[in-house]
Amino acid sequence: MDSKSTFTGIFEPFLKKQPIFEDREVLRHSYTPDELPHREEEIKYLASLIAPSLKEETPSNVLIYGKSGTGKTIVTKFVCSELERASSKVDFNIKTVYINCELVNTQYRILCTLANEFGKNVPFTGWPTDKVYDSFKEGADSENNIIIVVLDEIDRIVGKHGDSVLYYLTRINSELKNSKLSVIGISNDLKFTDYLDNRVLSTLGRDEIIFKPYNAKQLEDILKRRAELAFLEGSFDEYVIPLCSALAARDHGDARKALDLLRVSGEVAERENASIVIERHVRKANNKIESDNIVEAIQTLPTHSKLLLYAVIYLEERKEKFISTGKIYDVYAGLCKYVSIDPLTQRRVSDLISELDLLGILNSKVISKGRYGRTKEIKLEVPILRIKDCILEDVRLSSLRNYIITQRLLL
Repeated sequence: MDSKSTFTGIFEPFLKKQPIFEDREVLRHSYTPDELPHREEEIKYLASLIAPSLKEETPSNVLIYGKSGTGKTIVTKFVCSELERASSKVDFNIKTVYINCELVNTQYRILCTLANEFGKNVPFTGWPTDKVYDSFKEGADSENNIIIVVLDEIDRIVGKHGDSVLYYLTRINSELKNSKLSVIGISNDLKFTDYLDNRVLSTLGRDEIIFKPYNAKQLEDILKRRAELAFLEGSFDEYVIPLCSALAARDHGDARKALDLLRVSGEVAERENASIVIERHVRKANNKIESDNIVEAIQTLPTHSKLLLYAVIYLEERKEKFISTGKIYDVYAGLCKYVSIDPLTQRRVSDLISELDLLGILNSKVISKGRYGRTKEIKLEVPILRIKDCILEDVRLSSLRNYIITQRLLL
């Protein structure tokens, strides 16, 4: 039998399965509901800050802070959508532009995106930045516009490329004749403004909103409303939503995790051909999500952090009883030499180890050695094989796969 006929009808069993979802898209991050429970105060305050745009006045620049999954993005999109809806009653244009700085991650690309939003055909690369800025300014000023630019994950662009794009955007009003522009920045980092130049801070003239994490009860309310739309009636056990809420509340009150957990629980039940979602499916979903999050976190780490992790893996595979910062640094320096990268200082490496500790990838514990002072004992908190595979997927570090560590590392 040839391979073509072997897989004929492969999807037939899925058509016969008992359905669980009415609309699973309701549980995805991209879905914006009609109601945002437990964010009423934040919605009202943000609306009050940008409401002057309805009187053709320049709205405030706003910085929004909070941990991941606290509703910053969804509230901002909701308020901006309502503003554009209200703008139908005025005789000038109100336009909001949303940019995720993790994806559109350079000053050039941000200005290019903005210019293209206003009908300018700017190439993805190749122009001087000043020319891109002038093109955006010309497009923005071609009509009587009130423009609100939302920069999500704004700390990513500032951390990597500095604050020059903010310098452009916060000073543009002095150059516009017909239009007015304000910026809403969204950040997970409360210390984000510490990295800004004083000139940018002074022109930013910002108002701030801080989003606190949800508690378990609030998450339960959010999930109940989404579940009513997402699942068929009677397709999940009564304990499923409280369990999803409790697990997500434990992880800094993350509504995104709660929604992911509920959706993946349903998908696990679906694959098992179960008629309802039960606690066992939630436990399985939680294990899967935590594993996937580890992989995602490691994939997005900078190169030096990956090399540090590889050094820890090497020492653990050698069955070292005590892994200190000094031992890790020696191995890390050898790895840097092998892949032709200049090593960081020991102090900076110590900072990176602390960051990996905060991410839950490493466990860093200070140990007293009496009159010899104190040192850190380092342990991996996640499975070695998963980390190793993630690191070696990085094309810059793929040569480590063939690295004969015992002959080349400077131990």
